[in-house]
Amino acid sequence: MHRRLIVFILLLFTIQVSNAAVTAIRAGHLIDPEAASVTDNQIILVENGKITAIGSDLQVPADATVIDLSSRFVLPGLVDAHSHLGITYKMEPESNYYYLTTVMDGTPLRAIQAFSNGFQILAYGFTVERDLGNAGNYADTALRIAIEQGWVPGPTIINSGIIIGSMGGQFWPTPEREFLVYPEYLDADTHDEIIKAVHKNMLYGAKVIKIMVDSKPYGYNVEEMKLFVKEAARADMKVAGHVQTRDGALRAVEAGIWSIEHSGALDDEIHKMMAEKGIWRVGTETPQTDYHPISEKRWKRTVEGLKSAYKRGVKMAFSTDADYFVPGMNRGEITINFLKSWKAAGIPARDILKIMTVNGYKVCDIYDERGPIKVGFPADIIAVSANPLDDIDALRDVTFVMKDGMVFKENGTVKPMNFFHSGPEYGWRKR
Repeated sequence: MHRRLIVFILLLFTIQVSNAAVTAIRAGHLIDPEAASVTDNQIILVENGKITAIGSDLQVPADATVIDLSSRFVLPGLVDAHSHLGITYKMEPESNYYYLTTVMDGTPLRAIQAFSNGFQILAYGFTVERDLGNAGNYADTALRIAIEQGWVPGPTIINSGIIIGSMGGQFWPTPEREFLVYPEYLDADTHDEIIKAVHKNMLYGAKVIKIMVDSKPYGYNVEEMKLFVKEAARADMKVAGHVQTRDGALRAVEAGIWSIEHSGALDDEIHKMMAEKGIWRVGTETPQTDYHPISEKRWKRTVEGLKSAYKRGVKMAFSTDADYFVPGMNRGEITINFLKSWKAAGIPARDILKIMTVNGYKVCDIYDERGPIKVGFPADIIAVSANPLDDIDALRDVTFVMKDGMVFKENGTVKPMNFFHSGPEYGWRKR
């Protein structure tokens, strides 16, 4: 009887798979960002959320849902390699709204903020978000699981859990309020504390380990960072290091961490070292805007830093560090506006596009399983009206977004109800 039940269940599963709906995308101009090439008049077949075939002469099944993008430029989804979905604070000069927000907004609210920000970013074509902390008590993990189980639409989340730092993290609490550092930061000063902090983030669903390299005068030395790298590698995870000083950057390079987050402390000499060791530069290059005014000196340094890294051949990823609210703008608009920095550095459009796609998948360590428009890969596909290989600002007008084979945005209109259902496909939960 037991064997008959198993056979019956397997037959039901087989029937369900064989009857799965097929979607056929007619792509007028299919872009390969890695090769910086365009192939015209392609058909992309999608079934069970994955790409099953790509070609110009494919037979489209009679019962397939056909999506006509014959007048569009079709390409894989974009990546923001350094974001903070679980925090949205009011930005004002000489204010401490960031710190106040971390104290006043609880994890449930932060999880809802994270969903809203992820929703907005997906509508702008960002199908992958590397979410590096500031999400309360693992709101980032909650969002990732909710998206993976199909409860809500959103980008693929590569989350860090709680940021790990030497005592105090980025905060400078009073002795009476020392406890306010958690859960924004995990204090880890000794080798045992470092190992335990890494294990805690692994346990609660992190996919990358983020550390504060030098936010305190007693920041991490080379040996301690090598311990982070070694311990993270046990779970095939990488270490991202928040860097504020030149000395901290030099230690991080020597330790061989995966990526250096933020670029303010980097110079041409460090860029040369990073290129030689293959360390990623996730620079979070803030553009000069009315809503985020920065000094001319800082703006010039931002642009010159990008030029230096590009010239030296440093591996770079598009990243924003966006964690703030701007009246009249959503998080997607704020994110795509970072194109201004890359354009100001004179980096060619085709290279910016590769940085926003291929490099993003690589720094997220998912390149072999998700990202490119490739047979067997999840169907994360976007479309724009003009060719971003010629003008990168074409990415400002994403008219179509498909995530995991489901249409999220079509003809410029978001269709989130395609993603919602009555519950997860499986009875168990995978962190």
